[in-house]
Amino acid sequence: MRIILLMTIGLFLYASDATLEIVKSADSRPSIAIQDASTFGNDLVKQKFFRLVMGDLKVSAHFKVDDTYRKSDYEALVDPMLKSYDYLLRYRFKEGDGQALYLDVKAFELPSGSTIYERSYRVANRARYPFLIHQAVIDYNDFLQMPTIGWMKRYVVFAEYTKPKHADIVIADYTLTYRKKVISGGLNIFPKWADRKQKGIYYTKLGRRPTLYYYNIYTGQQRKVATSDGMLVCSDVSRDGKRLLLTMAPEGQPDIFEYNTVTGTKQRLTFYSGIDVSAQYIDGEKRIVFISDRLGYPNIFSSKIGSRAVEQMVFHGKNNNACNAYGKYIVYSSRETDNAFSANTFNLYLISTQTDYIRRLTASGVNQFPKFSYDGESVMYIKHYAAQSALGIIRLDYNEGFLFPLKGRRIQSIDW
Repeated sequence: MRIILLMTIGLFLYASDATLEIVKSADSRPSIAIQDASTFGNDLVKQKFFRLVMGDLKVSAHFKVDDTYRKSDYEALVDPMLKSYDYLLRYRFKEGDGQALYLDVKAFELPSGSTIYERSYRVANRARYPFLIHQAVIDYNDFLQMPTIGWMKRYVVFAEYTKPKHADIVIADYTLTYRKKVISGGLNIFPKWADRKQKGIYYTKLGRRPTLYYYNIYTGQQRKVATSDGMLVCSDVSRDGKRLLLTMAPEGQPDIFEYNTVTGTKQRLTFYSGIDVSAQYIDGEKRIVFISDRLGYPNIFSSKIGSRAVEQMVFHGKNNNACNAYGKYIVYSSRETDNAFSANTFNLYLISTQTDYIRRLTASGVNQFPKFSYDGESVMYIKHYAAQSALGIIRLDYNEGFLFPLKGRRIQSIDW
């Protein structure tokens, strides 16, 4: 049971609209209004389009976004009432042949009303419309030479319980609006992206013996990677994809192993008689950080690969049960209270592996399972507060956070 508590907690999730959790906007950010000129979709569908466009602009943290829903003809002149804004973004969804969907985007500089940007997009499957919006906002952001927000078009992968002893692997956009089941049948858990291009995943299938599989999400190719008694989880992948950090328990207690995908050999990295799980590469992949109960409670430790020496990384909190790493930074969840008969508070913290830097990222609720974006500039996590659940995004450089309210889905683990 202690291993389960360290590795995962079931959550009930479902995506909805983005809402702002922390607001520290700089007055220098440009203001932007949005107009919908779509010829496709009923009012409900058009509202979904608008909320995603508005949400992407807000989550970028680069604009002061007016959340008023406005309609317009795509070729109309700019309404003089909007000229108090810096920019106007107008978009139009159009129906294509079969399941195709088109998106046209036009931007105006205000108050002059001159068109400064225009681009068109197409997707063959209408279910993928969130990615049309993400790409359009990314491109417009790049046109204005804002810091990149390319992470918006990346997939999220998660395991979702469907019934007792059954869980599917699902890929989604970062808002969980688009979802596609890629693995089903049996208990499939702990998905982990196998490469930075997100072509494949590793996941564990539980049966008579836990088995680690690789699955290519584009070709459907699947192969067995490793099998172990006790438990088997892939917690991190090296940048070149040739090494995996695995939690295995061949002798009853979980330890950290490094698996070479080229040779098929593995090296044991930790040698503790208790629980060592959830390892991540840090400091140029020369060291690892992991969760261990060496102090009698879950805490975060690090070790140089090839050395048995272990260093404690966190010195506050009595239950630091989840972490993720990017370069020289670690984000982790720490229990702040010790209530026996009510919910405890878990907050997220950011620390450096090379200095005494520490920064609290959340202030209330139960915040768990943090994951860095691929560029290290954002953190995704799960938040419980006031009997509600949400998927959170923290934009680290901007001190802003966003919540996507969730309900109705029981998610076992998530990777970004």
